[in-house]
Amino acid sequence: MIGKTEKYILDELSSKKGLLFALIDPLDYKSPEQAIKTAKNADEGGADIILIGGSTGVQGESLDLITRAIKESVSKPVVLFPGNIGTLTKYADAVYFMSMLNSRNPYWISEAQMLAAPMVKHYGIEPLPVGYVVVEPGGTVGWVGDAKRIPRNKHKIAAAFAMAAEYMGFRFFITDAGSNPENGPIPPEMVRTVKSSISIPYIAAGGIRSPEQAKSVIKAGADIIQVGTAFEKENSVSKIKDMVRAVREGAKGR
Repeated sequence: MIGKTEKYILDELSSKKGLLFALIDPLDYKSPEQAIKTAKNADEGGADIILIGGSTGVQGESLDLITRAIKESVSKPVVLFPGNIGTLTKYADAVYFMSMLNSRNPYWISEAQMLAAPMVKHYGIEPLPVGYVVVEPGGTVGWVGDAKRIPRNKHKIAAAFAMAAEYMGFRFFITDAGSNPENGPIPPEMVRTVKSSISIPYIAAGGIRSPEQAKSVIKAGADIIQVGTAFEKENSVSKIKDMVRAVREGAKGR
């Protein structure tokens, strides 16, 4: 059954053709107030979803406080991007219920999900079924998740994972190059190959720092881009508006 947040995403995709999700990792900010300000600016700048989470350490009381404050400050759905089973709070609208399909460790494929499922139900958070793979270089998430990282020139491997995710019933698919990779976002050819292989929404994450990169990734076929570090470094409303505008233009240029 499709929940409220998933329906919102699908409806926004239908009308806008390309979306931007702003990721707030509280540990990357000097204070909770700065993280909350970035979320507010992202909302005002036109981001379609506010994501909260990270690869390490975002949990417990601090996660509750920041998520509640952000939820009270924005008009868009607040979705958790979990780094582990502790990255859950009842104050969020939804959670990426992710399986890292190219992890060498079964914990990240299905065991963490088994442990987290009862709490997701208890808290009443909407689960978004997400198939997730890590592409080189992979950053912290690749190391923590013990991922067999997909080489950046192996486009068909990424596409095969995407097809497998759709066939297994996931309703979203993500490729993630990790936080702030030196060589930028995944190559446009990989984006095109992945998107041409599936019918579910495709999210590209990692290394998208500029409006030009945002436009390129969307134009290549991604339905959604996920941006975190770029907004941590420059969180002005005008910067975020520029990124959102580039996403919409990229979608029109397909």
